[in-house]
Amino acid sequence: MTRTRWLVMESPEDAVAAPYRTRVAGAGRRLPETHLTTDELMSSTRHRTHIDLERLTGIHERRVSVGDEDSYSLAAGAAVDCLAKAQRPGESIDAVISCSITKFRGGLTQWLEPPMSGAVARAVGAEAAMTFDVANACAGMLTGVTIANNWIRQGSIERALVVSGEYISQLGQNAARHIRSIMSRELACLTLGDAGAALLLERAPAGSASISLAGFTTVADYSRLCLAYPKGQDPGGRMFTDARGIHRAAMSDTPVLLREVLETVGLSLHDIDHVITHQTSARAIRKGMAELTVAFGDHPRHDAVITVDRYGNTASTTHTVALVEELEAGRIRPGETVALIALASGLEIGVVILTLDEQLVNRYGHGH
Repeated sequence: MTRTRWLVMESPEDAVAAPYRTRVAGAGRRLPETHLTTDELMSSTRHRTHIDLERLTGIHERRVSVGDEDSYSLAAGAAVDCLAKAQRPGESIDAVISCSITKFRGGLTQWLEPPMSGAVARAVGAEAAMTFDVANACAGMLTGVTIANNWIRQGSIERALVVSGEYISQLGQNAARHIRSIMSRELACLTLGDAGAALLLERAPAGSASISLAGFTTVADYSRLCLAYPKGQDPGGRMFTDARGIHRAAMSDTPVLLREVLETVGLSLHDIDHVITHQTSARAIRKGMAELTVAFGDHPRHDAVITVDRYGNTASTTHTVALVEELEAGRIRPGETVALIALASGLEIGVVILTLDEQLVNRYGHGH
């Protein structure tokens, strides 16, 4: 099994080399207007499947584009929302990092050049910002956060916008034409929804609420458990997933890696107030957290955040979509510890541990 080194700043040597901290200055999202229920989606399948997808996944509905949104409009809309919450102008941004899997603009055409990051930068007035795209499956945004965090704490930049727009529901429409049974490798496509998300990260003084760790590891042995590519005459692409295999692999490695992370930052699992993991299905999230509780003999202070029942699996945007949901509902208090855990095809396991300050939390309308 092949792993990368965790990217952290905790040792005295690191503190000298990286004298700054990174705070989350804003979080934004954009959701399509159209609600598609699971019953409506399953009624559109070409073959009678007899699959009770809502019972299986806990997903009642998801937001989908009906041609009114694409990857770019979702990303740009989320970026505008994020900057408004942060009360920062676009021209103050030093770097824009676009992290989406889908890069659709003007229909189901993937635009690799010019990059999505440049288009989003222009949309928010960040004309002078450095721009580039990264792609790391559903771990994309947290990968962007890891990159931006390293640059900010090293003093290379002061402020970065990490953004993603996922117009990915077309995979579900394609799957509906082919799926026949619960054993189909395209079943996971039926859980997908569309969304845009953005995080603004900026330099913060020592001792402030900030990111205490952002890092990733790769377990490449499982890279073929989920593959997506164009096939036949279907528009966009199709995705084939061994969902059970991915869950087994993730639960085999996540406890070991999470224990390493918590020891690095000097925390126990019970010190974590809120866990936001990748939103695949409500059933998988609850089962995974139960397995973590057994492995650690402990549990976080609150149940894991679940938004997949309302938005579906929105790929790389899921953590930020859920974070904004919790902020708007007033469930996250200033100074509480939040763990964002990425479990993405590849297999990528990533963790970002952070605290949010009162200034940010109160901008979502819930002073504590």
